Amino acid sequence: MSERLLEIKDLKVKYGNIEALHGISFHVDRGEIVTLIGANGAGKSTTLMSISRLPPPEAPKVVAGGIFYNGESLLGWTPDKIVSELHLILVPEGRHIFGNLTVEENLKLATYARKDTPQDIERDYQRVYSLFPRLAERRKQQSESLSGGEQQMLAVSRALMAGCTFIMLDEPSMGLAPLLMYDMFRALKELNKEGMTILLIEQNANLALKFADRGYVIDTGEIVAQGTSAELMEDPEVKKAYLGG
Repeated sequence: MSERLLEIKDLKVKYGNIEALHGISFHVDRGEIVTLIGANGAGKSTTLMSISRLPPPEAPKVVAGGIFYNGESLLGWTPDKIVSELHLILVPEGRHIFGNLTVEENLKLATYARKDTPQDIERDYQRVYSLFPRLAERRKQQSESLSGGEQQMLAVSRALMAGCTFIMLDEPSMGLAPLLMYDMFRALKELNKEGMTILLIEQNANLALKFADRGYVIDTGEIVAQGTSAELMEDPEVKKAYLGG
């Protein structure tokens, strides 16, 4: 039987007086890859920011419903504790790396709250560099000089170096050349096979559904369809609206 890891129940959130999510519910089981698809402005990023408990003014305000991780409400948690204690992390749209630091320094910063051994941390450095050899080649290079794809690899690698076992990704393929996009999703699939749980927002719905186990379709703050990736790819309304058919 699957173990429910993340559960969103009747979640309503607002930006000021504007309600962005109108009572959405969904779940992610341990070891799954789940995707949220929908048009720009549908509420996908709002959902991930609500889960990660970003402080105002960046984050929307939860006005009803709940966010549960391993059965415990996240509404009283701070973003740093969600990362350091629950090992749940958001890789945001736009990467948000420290451009004036080297690749290696960015990765080292991500380990500051870890409580495991230096051997564990060193093992994760080696894992990152084996997943993304380009970063190994550029470890002493300032990250602002990396290509967009390499910066995205670094953003994902920072999440791994934080010791997280559940990664939320907001538009990881945005701006990536096809080859780098393939490398990124290959690495994420490999991490999932090793036990990483993944919640993904991806504008390329075809790519997202081929990558994920299950998906939810969000439209103007409401979930309007859900199912396995295969079911959604065969759904006439989903095909018409998001898959170019």
